[in-house]
Amino acid sequence: MECKIKNDLGTIYIAEDVMLKVVGYAALECYGIVAMCSKRAKDGLVEWLGRENLSKGVSVRLVDDQLDVDLFIVVEYGISVAEVCKTIVEVVRYKLESMTGVKVRSVNISVEGIRI
Repeated sequence: MECKIKNDLGTIYIAEDVMLKVVGYAALECYGIVAMCSKRAKDGLVEWLGRENLSKGVSVRLVDDQLDVDLFIVVEYGISVAEVCKTIVEVVRYKLESMTGVKVRSVNISVEGIRI
């Protein structure tokens, strides 16, 4: 999937991998998030991802020229999960829209774990 943006000067194509990395880096900037992770649907095991694999903890879908974003994260123990998620939604939406010009319809967060 690639995103296509048309303007007065022509058409811009943004690769899915670029959008995934923008989302991953934006999320990791937020206070309280410890890591991105990839959930294996078969056995429910969580795989921790380093900064080089951020795009595996994120998925994006283009729906009617808007993006739906799914994030899989690990939160720091003792921090309000609701506040961390609220901040992530705001930051991810702002960064993605300002850097790519694509409107974000929804940001869905799945908290896969808590780490001390």
